[in-house]
Amino acid sequence: MHAQFTVSTRGQGLYEITDQIVSWVREADVDVGVLTLFVQHTSCSLLIQENADPEVKDDLLAYFSRLVPPASDPSMSYLRHTYEGPDDMPAHIKAAILPVSLTIPVVGSRPALGTWQGIYLFEHRDAQHCRRLIAHLV
Repeated sequence: MHAQFTVSTRGQGLYEITDQIVSWVREADVDVGVLTLFVQHTSCSLLIQENADPEVKDDLLAYFSRLVPPASDPSMSYLRHTYEGPDDMPAHIKAAILPVSLTIPVVGSRPALGTWQGIYLFEHRDAQHCRRLIAHLV
């Protein structure tokens, strides 16, 4: 069983998609299985991360912005792929470091996430985008 989800973003940040995914798995009525999520883009990522304290999202965004600054930063002067804007190649680097797919066990018709875990699309570009995710449940 599979489905496609669209996530609208408003620029860099972590966008929680847990509720959408949990609802779809519940409707699929698969008691025990494996859920695979895959994002069909090269400048965003998927994460399982804490969803209780919003400061975690802020800190992750700040960390990765510092780790991989925009192409306009002097420390990134070696980048050649810059014609799509100063956020583009850094977004590709972040997506190369972070996962673009997740595998989650399903137990009792629910993704077996921990108490404080949520599923996030991590947008690495500055502009808004519509991101496509494929969900596969067996």
